[in-house]
Amino acid sequence: MKIIDWLKLPETMEVKDLDDPATSVLHARILQKKKFLRNLYIDFYTELKSLLVESDGKFLVELGSGGGFIKELIPNVVTSDIRELPNVDKVLSASQMPFDDNSVDGFVMLDVLHHLSDLRGFFREAQRCLKDGGKVIMIEPASTVWSRFVYKNFHHEDFDAKAGWSVKQGGPLSGGNAALAWIIFSRDRDIFEKEFSKLQIIRIRVHTPFAYLLSGGFTVRQLVPSCTYGAVRLVEHLLSPANRFLGMFQTIELQKIG
Repeated sequence: MKIIDWLKLPETMEVKDLDDPATSVLHARILQKKKFLRNLYIDFYTELKSLLVESDGKFLVELGSGGGFIKELIPNVVTSDIRELPNVDKVLSASQMPFDDNSVDGFVMLDVLHHLSDLRGFFREAQRCLKDGGKVIMIEPASTVWSRFVYKNFHHEDFDAKAGWSVKQGGPLSGGNAALAWIIFSRDRDIFEKEFSKLQIIRIRVHTPFAYLLSGGFTVRQLVPSCTYGAVRLVEHLLSPANRFLGMFQTIELQKIG
């Protein structure tokens, strides 16, 4: 058997169209099956929750929920997606949201921003919908020496650090530019702060150099035993001073100011 054949998950071959809603249903199954990946998602969701501060009883919205399971960590969050899916509460566009002005305590997003077709529309809507003090918390691909090597050579998504604030034509999952968060919040930070002055950048933390790769993501077999998850995360913690060179993800915290 060829290595590439062994690496591929049989389930991934059932869905050829990334934008087919069946792909998100498949992702939900994979998250339940692959314990290493599921544990990583739990860590990601836990960080999103921790930055919201006292999330219980607040009006929270997850954008681009896909096949995720955030309600297990934040039960009161309203899940949403641009497509009708079995596990989402609302079908909506991030650039035209059905929420009242100053009504939302927080938006959370996991690997979603770089797929949005109208980024400025989303930021305008976030400013409109958030209460003063409300937050947008997102986890997105980072741009480091290691991440650029991985994303450009081993990932299906485009990674174009020279692009503008737009994505190549495509659907909710097939379209995107994994470099967009770096473009907006690092390269073009002055532009963002001028255009969206009410959304203050509170913090950007680069992290997770190896865990996602070892999990195999949604398209490759898990590369290490599930029992090694804690050890891998410990190694990542010990290497955290080098995350600006090694990190593959970044957590971005925005807060609406009055």
